[in-house]
Amino acid sequence: SVLFFLFKFFLAKVKHNIFNGMMSLSIVKSFKKLSVSVSERHASIQTTLEGLEGLVDLNGAGRKSCPLCPEEKFKACYSHKLRRHLQNLHWKVYVEFEGQRMCICHLPCRQLKSSLGSDQVRSGLVAHYHCVVCSVTIARKTDMISHLKRHINKGETEASYSGSSDAYEIMKELGTNVQLLPNHTTPQKTDTYFSRKMKTNRQLVFCSLAVLAEERNPLECLDAFGATGIMGLQWAKHLRNSVKVTINDINEACVKMIKENCHLNHIRVEGNRTGRQLDGAGDADSPIALVEVVKMDANVIMHLRPFDYIHLDPFGTSVNYLDAAFRNVRNLGIVSVTSTDTGSLYSKSLNVTLRHYGCQIVRTEYYRELAARMVLASVARAAARCNKGIEVLLAVALEHFVLVVVRVLRGPTQADESAKKLRQLLHCQWCEERVFLKPGSMVEENLYRQLPCQCHGSMPGKTAIELGPLWAGPLFNTGFLRRMLVAAVQHNMEDIQPLVKTLICEADCTTLKPFPVLGYSALSNQVECGVVIKTLQKTTGEDSGNVLKKIKADTSLEHPAFYYSIHRHSIRGMNMPKLNKFLQYLTEAGFRVSRTHFDPTGVRTDATLAQFKEVLTKYSVPTYSSTPQSSAVSSERRQTL
Repeated sequence: SVLFFLFKFFLAKVKHNIFNGMMSLSIVKSFKKLSVSVSERHASIQTTLEGLEGLVDLNGAGRKSCPLCPEEKFKACYSHKLRRHLQNLHWKVYVEFEGQRMCICHLPCRQLKSSLGSDQVRSGLVAHYHCVVCSVTIARKTDMISHLKRHINKGETEASYSGSSDAYEIMKELGTNVQLLPNHTTPQKTDTYFSRKMKTNRQLVFCSLAVLAEERNPLECLDAFGATGIMGLQWAKHLRNSVKVTINDINEACVKMIKENCHLNHIRVEGNRTGRQLDGAGDADSPIALVEVVKMDANVIMHLRPFDYIHLDPFGTSVNYLDAAFRNVRNLGIVSVTSTDTGSLYSKSLNVTLRHYGCQIVRTEYYRELAARMVLASVARAAARCNKGIEVLLAVALEHFVLVVVRVLRGPTQADESAKKLRQLLHCQWCEERVFLKPGSMVEENLYRQLPCQCHGSMPGKTAIELGPLWAGPLFNTGFLRRMLVAAVQHNMEDIQPLVKTLICEADCTTLKPFPVLGYSALSNQVECGVVIKTLQKTTGEDSGNVLKKIKADTSLEHPAFYYSIHRHSIRGMNMPKLNKFLQYLTEAGFRVSRTHFDPTGVRTDATLAQFKEVLTKYSVPTYSSTPQSSAVSSERRQTL
């Protein structure tokens, strides 16, 4: 029994030693992992002042440079002055998160990019903070605090800063995978900018390209500003051999990212146009498409090569690239322009609007349609300078962007007809009635006679102003929109189908009707402006002028310009009818009417503002409608009082 007790004691001792050894081994491993994560963290993120001072040897002799400032910001000095600099600047100007200080950093980690489009010039360095959770760099202290609060709300509270490629995020849209950097949502912080809010824009552009791919095959299409390359990759992945995609960007980091995203989607990259050296040709997975990636200025590549389809989506205004886009685009090709400078388009920065677009505008109830017509005016002028005219296929203005899609018609005659559609708009500042001024060179004594309202006779002073010049032609092509709806259904784009249906009804100026789901082959032969789409394929040798005559002869009735907001013109003390009911009342009164995508409460109609208000007043009821009993009770109360 004594031997058995000694054996059990010895066995327990051995187990205890083994357990302690494993624990110490795990502690060593965790310590090594912690030291690795700390070493990967930026030098400006410290927990103690000693750690910050330990970045440089302050005990040594001679002059030393600051580890968080460049030489031109803080010159090398002796240890006592450098210690005072670290204590008074970097250690005191900080943002704290979970016991760790993100000290201010002046190193060239983050550079402010200019907003001059292709002039991507390196400008001055910007003081910033490095986020301890992700790889983002933020200049303002308040912005960094808000950024950290968003991390807390998402549950991302673990300090896991790493500058490696593992920080990439894989995003999937329309069956296409792209890599995104953690700071991809802010153009000033990254070159590979990506916005999830522009998904609607990308799908509308895709559908317009899919419609053009039915007419001519194969297409040479250009995504002039690739960024992550998602738009061009979607074209190549879904349209395959129908398109020859070229993705361009002037930034080296963007070009590298685009090539990586091509390999991620099993798409081969064509290096040069002449040489056929293909990247990824030896992969096990066979490529599904071919894409050409080019590093060039957008204006240069559009001057050098002709394309059937060009999409412009720069950061900000696109007027700097319109001349180059119409320089080499092929006849009956399509140019789509996305403008994201909503500050100048939506009448918030009037001086910038006048500088970029040459238009005089004010803030109105129809400001979004005003923005679309202003962009179209710039597009029409750029096309006319190249002896080309335009046919507007689509114009969309939403919260974050303005998208216009136009077909290019070659010839000075077409250019003159497009230029004639640029007119001034007379806008009443009292009732917001508006009308395009009549064309002609005759001087009119009183321009106010063209306005349907009588504000000038009842109000003193100048009651109306001239806005523009603006595009006075139609904004939509019904046949093209119907074929876009077919493409959206075919490629399972459920997000934009309600928007395209609204655009079709807006183009016809009719109320929303159910759209029958027909076969793709049946709808592909739908008529666009009276021209059967397959006619363009069969008549390749036919003179394009005959095709244009058919388009011109069979053009449908144009929709009315602009819209009225039912809430803006409501009567005080009256309950207005529901919007769909009000549309029915206007139709019964004999007016053309439809809803508009520009404003959810807007009504597009050919009625004047006075007629609009008359119908609205007729079918509105008082807010506090009293019954005979309640009126009798109220009269008795007044008598008693």
